Amino acid sequence: MRSLPHPRTGEGAAALGVFTLAALELIALSAAPAGNRPVIAGALAAAAAVVLLGVAVVWHRHRHRRPAVPLGHPAPPEAVGAEWFTADTFEGFPAKAVAPLLRHPGAPSPSSVYSAWVLAVEGHDPVWIERHLGLPPQVAHVLCEAARSRR
Repeated sequence: MRSLPHPRTGEGAAALGVFTLAALELIALSAAPAGNRPVIAGALAAAAAVVLLGVAVVWHRHRHRRPAVPLGHPAPPEAVGAEWFTADTFEGFPAKAVAPLLRHPGAPSPSSVYSAWVLAVEGHDPVWIERHLGLPPQVAHVLCEAARSRR
């Protein structure tokens, strides 16, 4: 069974949410009695400001996240448990074999590949790694073969 790529739909969901909120605000304002419209408009403006603030926070966090670790280099010890990602752990890591498999949209992140490598070294099979980490079958098989030859 092949896993499907996980599309990044955060931007689309945010746009859909903004349009839905605007439509609901217009419907609420048009359905409200004329005397209550200023109060309702103020409440809706406050709600829109809260949503805008939330979107700004998410956008800021997205822009200032840590850069990905390039393949072929172990993850920095401060990013994960140092006991799992050591120089000995990455001995025999097939960076040259895995890199071409990750040059397409929807490819797994380097941290997922590194986690899969550690699990392959620990003896997990490709099917288990595919299922639990969502890696493409080719990547899981290359990692498991390299881990097997390392033992």
